[in-house]
Amino acid sequence: MRKSRARSGRPAAKSGIAGAAALMGVAALVVSAVPGQAVAAAGKAPGEVIPGKGTSTPSLVDGIREGVRASGSAADAAREHLADKPGRYHIAAPGRDLRPVQTAASGRDETVRLQQKYGGVDVLGGQYVVRMEKKDGKRVVTGASGKYFTGLKADTKAEVSEELAVRRAVEATLRELGGTWLGTGAKAARSLTGTAHGLVIVPKGPGVLTHHVTVRGTDPADGRPVLREVYIDAKAGFPVLQYSGIKTFGGEGTARSAATASAKSAAAAAKSPAKPTDGVSPGIAGSGVKYDGTTVELGLFKDTARNEYVMRDYSRMWDSTKNLVSTWDARGKDVSEASGAWPAGIKEFGSPGPNFGKGATESGAVDAHWAAGKVYDYYKKVHGRNSLDGRGMAINSLVGVTRFGGAYVNAFWDGTKMVYGGGDDEYKTLSADLDVVGHEMTHGVVENSANLVYAGQSGALNEALADYFGNSIAVDAAGMSMDDPDAGLLGGDLCRTKKPRQCAFRDLNDGKTTSKNFLGVGFSTDNGGVHMNSTIFSGALWNIRRDVGRTLADRIVYKALTEYMTPLDGFTEGRAAVIAAAKSLGVSAKDLNTVTRSFNARGIVPDWELALGVDTDLLSGRLNTAGTGVGAGGGWWAASRSNDDGSEAYSVWAGRADGSGSPKLISPNDGRYHAYPATDGKTVVWVAVGKDGMDVLSRPLAGGPTKKLYSSAGINTVRVEGDVVVLEEQSGFGARHVGYLRPGDKAPTWVDDRREDTETAMPSVGGGRIAYVRITSQGDDFRSVTEVLDPRTGKVTRAGESRKPSAIGQTGINGTHVFWLAHEFDAQGKGGSAVRRANLDGTGVTDLNREKGAQALFPLDLTASESAVTVTSLPPETATGNEALPKLYQFAADGSTDPARARVSCNRGEQSSAAAVGGKQVVWLDGTTGYTDLVTRTRPAGSCG
Repeated sequence: MRKSRARSGRPAAKSGIAGAAALMGVAALVVSAVPGQAVAAAGKAPGEVIPGKGTSTPSLVDGIREGVRASGSAADAAREHLADKPGRYHIAAPGRDLRPVQTAASGRDETVRLQQKYGGVDVLGGQYVVRMEKKDGKRVVTGASGKYFTGLKADTKAEVSEELAVRRAVEATLRELGGTWLGTGAKAARSLTGTAHGLVIVPKGPGVLTHHVTVRGTDPADGRPVLREVYIDAKAGFPVLQYSGIKTFGGEGTARSAATASAKSAAAAAKSPAKPTDGVSPGIAGSGVKYDGTTVELGLFKDTARNEYVMRDYSRMWDSTKNLVSTWDARGKDVSEASGAWPAGIKEFGSPGPNFGKGATESGAVDAHWAAGKVYDYYKKVHGRNSLDGRGMAINSLVGVTRFGGAYVNAFWDGTKMVYGGGDDEYKTLSADLDVVGHEMTHGVVENSANLVYAGQSGALNEALADYFGNSIAVDAAGMSMDDPDAGLLGGDLCRTKKPRQCAFRDLNDGKTTSKNFLGVGFSTDNGGVHMNSTIFSGALWNIRRDVGRTLADRIVYKALTEYMTPLDGFTEGRAAVIAAAKSLGVSAKDLNTVTRSFNARGIVPDWELALGVDTDLLSGRLNTAGTGVGAGGGWWAASRSNDDGSEAYSVWAGRADGSGSPKLISPNDGRYHAYPATDGKTVVWVAVGKDGMDVLSRPLAGGPTKKLYSSAGINTVRVEGDVVVLEEQSGFGARHVGYLRPGDKAPTWVDDRREDTETAMPSVGGGRIAYVRITSQGDDFRSVTEVLDPRTGKVTRAGESRKPSAIGQTGINGTHVFWLAHEFDAQGKGGSAVRRANLDGTGVTDLNREKGAQALFPLDLTASESAVTVTSLPPETATGNEALPKLYQFAADGSTDPARARVSCNRGEQSSAAAVGGKQVVWLDGTTGYTDLVTRTRPAGSCG
């Protein structure tokens, strides 16, 4: 087979969200129907013009001074300018297709943000910015930038109802949260709700019409807050894009972070105390002691109703909106109560006197209140910005939240407020470090300016800006030199016993993180690498600050954020924005060279995504699909794929695992999404998802008609061996049940009889038997076991367990053994997960890899052949960067040392959805190249040391 390595002739991964989106199969969120082209072909282009990718509209026009009428609104003037230059902008009807969303004025500068609409429907990330100057009754346009997609041809009539879209969004979120585990959380109350926001066009190819749904609630497995943005195809009801909207500091929900140890603004404002009437004092100055022992001044208010001094600072916005900077006592509240919602019964921290004592220090309230004021002051004094939205919004900080009553070591911005965990034995509350507070509040600034989509490269850019400003504010407040070895640390002051360098979450001055270190991951991992890849860009910004000076660098980056960047910008567009902002500020040639050189040093140059190689054999490249899995068996693979721009509904293809021959199209192209395929080398079985439900379909590899085996509202998984088809069904409430079909069956035989007190999940089939996990409620207790069923006789055998696991993960089975993942964590999160094996009669339980110790893994998924067990796992705790991503580890099925444990592939990037072909060969989805590629290896690569 041909080895697939660095592809010099391959198209570059799309910038912005596109590169990481392709990893998830969300494909490039950049229109490819119209090729990028030079603008202003007739005559010399004015100023600087950077063509857009896959669109006729330029991504940046700068260095111009073109008059436009001064009367009327800035938005009308901006659209008039675009209409007057059709040969440059290629926007046919700006007055109809561009809706004003924001106008920001600073002195004589005006920045107008315009949202693209197509057929009356908003386009995701389709935003164009026009920059103008207004002086002495005259107005001139100085530049424009953003994304306007000129190749859209989507039908704007939905065939899926909003009600169905909400249900599918909730189901998709439950499916992703449930993952490959079944345990106590599966029986917890499902508290997810969906809110529809109307139709949105996702700009892939000619465009995909979707329903935008926000899903909120609590992860039933681990109690983490859930706030997911889900886009449901409005023709077939399939989730084509989904990502988390919670902007955390530590990357909760990523591979394994320190965190393991948006409601409307009006909703939060309604919980805030009423503003004082005119003539009432704006407050008094009190004090408190920070975690570091420093006594600081606090803005307080004497609440006569409570007869206390409370952390309610009117003074900062007294001369504008009279809104507050308030710090609330959320100790004892679970993090799920504070995400996108306001916990019942909380109050602002109070004290009998104006000098707050030990309790306010240890809770982190003093640090949070002081730091919120400092961040407000920075943006107001340095950039003239009045609060996070630039219009004097209230600033609320909730301090001390827990997770299941235990430690929560993280902080986040949820769209309306900052939330800080109470910390643990090692970590203080995260409000105890000014750079964390600055980071979270900057997310609010980003959301109210460029509003960078929190996924993929645009999400990493969002995180990079939050890190940059958070670090800048903290370094300056501490009087620290930029040459100090610890000046680039984020979160370095959070630990109780460790030194800053040991404690820090990130280091912007690591001197090594470049685009060559970019980690290709799907949106289910760190939202497509928003924290993992952020230091590539923030490191370049940090270098600029060190080399050109603090004040100038901050002005450049702030101007780039607020006047140039738009929601789908990635690293390349971010670079162009910063350079253009520097030019606009009239920096010297020397400083401009420094800015450019800083990006070059970090590898952020046009088409930087090209030089990523692999050690695997390519079976099918650029699948452009998301969350559909892979099937393999009998020397064949089966996978879903879309077209080159990812705009078409998915089809199922199959091919030989040795790479010979050409892949075969298995499913019909009927507008439905054909997903979750499985094959045994003779038959392919899959699920067709459409507006009317989900059908389990099958077709022989040798050819023949497609058969419908079963219809359901929700199918998670299918498996096939011979004449037995196994499936896992999920109800709208998240309950999961395993069933199987034999020839002639009109409905599945359910292994658990679909009892309300029982769930079954994670099936596998092999050697004529079916393995699955069963969890049964026993009052407030539960029992979770692995079972093996012989469908020929109906006999069920349970595998023994030496102790009750808290959850059981994916099963695998061959002719001699059953395998599963055993999750053994206590309420405090201590414990681990083992790769476990038993004989088919349930005896001989042993661990192929134990849950504790130096070699312990954190397994996520499993697949088995007769000779090998391949586990998708996070590596040991000490791993970082590329090595911290999900990788494939292989064990000998018989427990021998051939191999005892080996890495299947040394590829960078995420490895997922592994399926055993036979022997030691597996196929999987690999994100290393910047796309979702189906790849294989016939034997392990070794230790990758």
